[in-house]
Order: sequence, then C-alpha cells, then structure tokens
Amino acid sequence: MHPTPTTTFSRRRFLYTIGLGAAGTLLLPACLRGGSASGAGSCLVYVGSYGPAEQDNIWLYRLDTATGGLTRVAGARGGAAPSYLTVDARRRFLYAVNEVDNYQGTPNGGVSAFAINPQSGGLTLLNQQASGGTIPCFISLDAPGRHALVANYGNGTVAALPLAPDGTLQPASSVDQHTGRGPHKNQANARAHCILPDPAGRYFFAVDLGTDTVYGYTLEQGRLQRQATPAFQAKPGAGPRILRFHPSRPLAFLINELDSTLTSLAYDARQGTLREIQTVPCLPAGFSGWNACADVQVSPNGRFVLGSNRGHNSLAVFALDEGSGRLALVEHVMLPGKTPRSFTFDPSGRVVLVAHQQSDTIVTYFADARTGRLTPTGTSVPLPAPVCLQVYPDFLPR
Repeated sequence: MHPTPTTTFSRRRFLYTIGLGAAGTLLLPACLRGGSASGAGSCLVYVGSYGPAEQDNIWLYRLDTATGGLTRVAGARGGAAPSYLTVDARRRFLYAVNEVDNYQGTPNGGVSAFAINPQSGGLTLLNQQASGGTIPCFISLDAPGRHALVANYGNGTVAALPLAPDGTLQPASSVDQHTGRGPHKNQANARAHCILPDPAGRYFFAVDLGTDTVYGYTLEQGRLQRQATPAFQAKPGAGPRILRFHPSRPLAFLINELDSTLTSLAYDARQGTLREIQTVPCLPAGFSGWNACADVQVSPNGRFVLGSNRGHNSLAVFALDEGSGRLALVEHVMLPGKTPRSFTFDPSGRVVLVAHQQSDTIVTYFADARTGRLTPTGTSVPLPAPVCLQVYPDFLPR
C-alpha cells in the first residue's frame, strides 16, 4: 500500500512496465517500420487501470511517435483492477494482475490471460488463476515465455504460474513468502512489489518494499529457488519499489518509494548480485510536502534514467555516466496531472508517456536524445485511473 496522507491500506490505489530496458533496443526496428526519415513511426500502447470492472478497463492505443498523438484502437473488460500488464514476446497473449485480496472467496488476488486478436489488437479472455497471494501489483514473463511471475503486495509473496502453449494460465507451481518488516509505518510486513528477470533470463529479482530487500531467485522446473543471501539490501525505511536494468551495461536502477530516492546499482550477472553505486534524491531541494516515488525507466539509448514523484507530481530526469554508473540531475518536469503512477518510453526513445492515476489522463512528451530534456507534445487523453503503460511494435494491419 502506498497511501496518500488521507488514505488507508484498504484503499490501496498506487502501483509499473515490465520496463522496455533491454527489450527497447530489440523492438526499435519493428516499431519504426514505415516511419519517416526523422525516425518516427507508430507503436501500440496497452493500458492497465483501476477502471470499473463493468466497463472497459484495459485499453489499446496507437501512438504516433512523430506527433506524440494517441488514438484509441480497442478496449476490453479485464475484471477487477487489472492494474499491471505484460505481453508475450510473439504478441499473442496479454496477462494482467487483478489487484484484489479476495479471489473467488480465497485470500488471493487474480491473474487473467487474454488472447490478442492479430487483426484488431482486441482481447478475448482465456482464463484466470489465483495469484498466490493478496493484492498482486506486478507481472512479468520468463524469457522462454513458459511462466508468469507475480509479486503480491498484500502479504509479501512472489509466485510462478506455468503457461500452457495456448496461452492459458496454470495454477501456481511455486509461491515464496517473504518475511520481516521495516521502520516505516507502511512496512508492517513484507510487501513484494516487483519481480522480473535479468536481461539474460538467468536470475529473477523480487523487490520487497516492506523489508527494504531485493531477493534473487532462479527458476528451476517451475520452482522459484531463493538465493541464500539477498541480492541487495536497501537503506532501512527506503521502501524499494521497482527495479529496471540498463539496456546494454551491467547496471540496474532501483526507485525507492518511501524516502523518494533512486539508487544506481552495479550488476554482477555471473553471481546475480547488485552493488550500490550511488543514491540520489528524486525531489528538489526544499520540497517538504508528502511524496512517494512510483516508477523508474531507462531511456532506450541508455543515457538517461527517469523517476516519477507522486505528491510533487513530477518526473526527475537524470543523466547517466555509463562508465561509472553515476547519476546527475538534468531537470524536474512538473506534470499537468496528479499521481504519475506509471510512465514509459516508446522503443525509439522519442516519446515519453505518463499515466496520471488520480487525474484520469495520459499525456506525452518528446524526449531530447542528446540532453534528456522533455517537451510537452500537447497530447492528453482521458480514461479512468490509468496505472500501467506497456508499449510494443505496431503489429496491426492498416
């Protein structure tokens, strides 16, 4: 739970993309096919939300990277709170967590599988399974696309769910319970917030906001095997939330929700361990209001790292020294809406999209590939409580 000063745990309404990270470079040619000489083209954007279950609450948009414009293509009913999404590598199936604490009368959240229509991009529900814990808030896939990995924020578990060849979800084959707590009032127990593979697909990392810990795993025959020693231990009370890897360097970046900081990490891919290089504030000096960081993204060219602030309602843009892994502030971009829960780059790095959960809008910015600075495109589209943005190549026929 990431409450504002006036909310409680039972009203949890805050969450992130599987990041484009390493995938962004691989997606670039397909995303830009048919693009102009300026390097612009179109991409598809799936949006997860807290929209009402009786209405469309997963949407598909087409992004024009030349203008930053967004055009709605399709919508689907994703069940209760389909807040976080991911799509398989062949873009045949979409998976969403259902961020609830009671799934079919059991103390679980849900996970939903959908088939993607290759002509329209529309979604057809295939099946659902229990998430292996309460209030799931993050989902990713292993490299072969054989397992969905879910972080359950409510009770601090992570789970692996096998995927059948037809895309359907099987019951969880492995659930691991985190234990412990931190010094902050929002750290009364373990709070798993993120689980994702490293770029090589060898190790998996679960970020736990409640215990200030990043746990390392391997996945062996459908079983999550936790490493004997945590991959990284954050500062007590930091509240680590989301981890992203650099697209080409052995670096990773951890956004810390509770103390509003960003940590740069050196990644040892052989051992599956992370070492702190630097931790920087995401807020400007002198800001004293409430804030909780939410998402972190690395630009596809690897030169910039961005973090989002809920409360200050801004994006903090940092330049990255790729040799040392150190960060230097470029600017704070004040946003036109509230609660920037999720944001992401298109695979070319030309456009940044921001979802305002409490203002019910998505806005876009042009990103300068040389300086990292952001410029508004003027695009703002309304939709209920957007919380996750996933950008993919435009695979739909025109």
